[in-house]
Amino acid sequence: MIETLFSFSLATAVLAISPGPDNIFVLTQSIVNGKKYGFATVFGLMTGCIIHTTLVAFGVSAIINNDKSLFFLLKVFGASYLLFLAYKVYQSDAEIVFSTENIQKKSILQLFKTGFLMNVLNPKVTIFFLAFFPQFLFSKELSTVIQFYILGVIFILVSFIIFGSFAFLGGKISDFMLQNKQTGLILKWVQILVFVGIALLIFW
Repeated sequence: MIETLFSFSLATAVLAISPGPDNIFVLTQSIVNGKKYGFATVFGLMTGCIIHTTLVAFGVSAIINNDKSLFFLLKVFGASYLLFLAYKVYQSDAEIVFSTENIQKKSILQLFKTGFLMNVLNPKVTIFFLAFFPQFLFSKELSTVIQFYILGVIFILVSFIIFGSFAFLGGKISDFMLQNKQTGLILKWVQILVFVGIALLIFW
């Protein structure tokens, strides 16, 4: 159980650190408007994660309770999707690109709403949760709904710490990324290894 939750936390941390539209958006808002605006975006994004966790918790739990073979197919789908994500990352450019130009000034509430909607209305996030979370169910005693919420809380806490660091240390992090060109390449391959590693564990 502890090993599974630790592995989940580590995988979540790697994915949160890897440059993507969400953390780059937090970074730019923090640099242009200030730390509290970056944190407002982070809170919005993490609130959206609660919605996705709830959908996956009740949806997948219903599948597990009603059809074990269907759940097996879901795990195979999850592994296949993670391999697909690894391939997409492999194809992507390792260079980290972000711009603080033409960033519109928004209120804290507006940025919270923006972060929330960016997360909730993104179908890729739903699919990712559906593929990622079921691979880390850790107990035969606890109900699957409770397990999914535990995973969801861990995902949100780890992501909040890392995204919050982006908001708090926006300028320093951006300078480091720009000065160390290999950072993007390293994070790219670590992300690929995480996706492929989880997928292979499922298959074998």
